[in-house]
Amino acid sequence: MTLSKEEVEHIAELARLILSPEEKERFRVQLSAILDYAERIQLLNTDGTPPMTNVLPLKTVLRDDIARSGTGREHLLVNATEQEDSMYRVGRILD
Repeated sequence: MTLSKEEVEHIAELARLILSPEEKERFRVQLSAILDYAERIQLLNTDGTPPMTNVLPLKTVLRDDIARSGTGREHLLVNATEQEDSMYRVGRILD
């Protein structure tokens, strides 16, 4: 499917792109090639191919959930610029 210059200009306008005449021609050729390839794919016989949502088998890779003690509060507050009552103190963001 060969796109016309007007169709490329319309696509560029929809995408809010300003293209030079050289870019319009380059994109016309490239977009036409993409559409030709999509047309070729449409011709493939997919009878007997089950619909799928993923080409790979679904397998969730998770590590075992192991309970362990967390990092101490004092250790976490070491680099705090300000702290109050063993908590981070941050400046007011709303008046």
